[in-house]
Amino acid sequence: MRQDILDVVSERAGAFIRLRAVAALRDGFIMTTPFTIVGSLFLLLANLPIPGYADFVTGVFGDTFLRSLNSVANATFSILGLIVLIGITSIYVSREGCDAHMAVLLALSTFIILIPPDFNTPKGEHLTNIMTKEWVGTNGMVTAILVAFFTSYIFCYCIRKRWVISLPSSVPRNIVRAFDGIIPATILFTTAAIVSGLCHAFGATTFPALIFKMIQIPLQGISDSIGGATVIAILQSVLFWFGIHGPNLTNGVVSPLLLANAMDNQALIDAGVSLIGNPDAKTFTIQINTIFIKAGGCGATMGLLIASFITAKSRQIKTITRIATIPGIFNINEPLTFGIPIMFNPYLLAPYILAPLSNLFITWAAISTGFMSPLGALMVPWTTPQILSGFLLDGWHGSVVQILNITASTLIYLPFLRIQDRECLEEEMEEGEEFEDETLV
Repeated sequence: MRQDILDVVSERAGAFIRLRAVAALRDGFIMTTPFTIVGSLFLLLANLPIPGYADFVTGVFGDTFLRSLNSVANATFSILGLIVLIGITSIYVSREGCDAHMAVLLALSTFIILIPPDFNTPKGEHLTNIMTKEWVGTNGMVTAILVAFFTSYIFCYCIRKRWVISLPSSVPRNIVRAFDGIIPATILFTTAAIVSGLCHAFGATTFPALIFKMIQIPLQGISDSIGGATVIAILQSVLFWFGIHGPNLTNGVVSPLLLANAMDNQALIDAGVSLIGNPDAKTFTIQINTIFIKAGGCGATMGLLIASFITAKSRQIKTITRIATIPGIFNINEPLTFGIPIMFNPYLLAPYILAPLSNLFITWAAISTGFMSPLGALMVPWTTPQILSGFLLDGWHGSVVQILNITASTLIYLPFLRIQDRECLEEEMEEGEEFEDETLV
């Protein structure tokens, strides 16, 4: 019965992961990685958590140096909506066997039609024929995702149904490809124009602003609640225990919201507002999930690794521990996950869920009490070792929180690992006795 349940869950989750839209959303969002990581490096260089650093750099290199560093971060984080739009469209259409280049261009134009063409400055000036960064960044993330899916579907549908302008076979292929986009472009642009007009006529608003207010803000609110964060942490571990890559499955939906939370915090930082104790600051951001909750990898297995060093006596777990140590330092836990193994292992299910939850509650408490600051746009690679990554994100306060997380997860894993280790040791002793009996015979 248990195996039947496991098979059903694995099959259903696997089918969900294989859905074109889910796969494109996940992989399209992954394409933002070089922009967020490299942008974060420049942001870190401009804002190293060292007292007096900014004054020292300004005194040596002048004001333009820090401005140049921040401009790189601004040019990457501020257009993440566009990057997601391009990534999802290109991946979705490519996997359908259609022309991704044309589809991306159509998606960009459709998206821009929906963006407001004017802007009111803080001084009350009304500027027209201008495209601000407000809606091409994380504020327009959900709109970008919707436009990417709509464009991909319409374009591929038209190509498959041969809703294209037929040209003689003698016409060069590049010209044929260009004409293939005319009918999809007509459908997409007309639809976007109608939607834009309706939003303006009946709501005095724009489509991105409407989506932001009705969908993105509520979803961000759920993701930033302790209940929403708890569900996310549990899902990641439970799915991985069932043999499904939990973070991969949840990241496509969750990561855009958590990234938007981080960018909202960055907007406060850029405005010169402190995040500590600020009710407008978001607590659960993408770095909290990646760097703090999943210390050592999904399931907070840094604690399991340390617990193995403390208590392991069986040859199997001691060998796996030695193999998994170096990867584990860099938050790569596959050797540990598949070596012990953790998946479908009843001894380790409870700590595999409880350890990341303890990390979540400790980190949340640290931010709520003001010990640690909510995090802005600064990112560090997920392979950055613990303690160092916390320092880069929030100075020594972040390192202390990570030390507390690792300590708590180690204490949680210890009693369960002792049971697992005792089981392995008994099996090894039985195998040794059988080998001796066979040798005597």
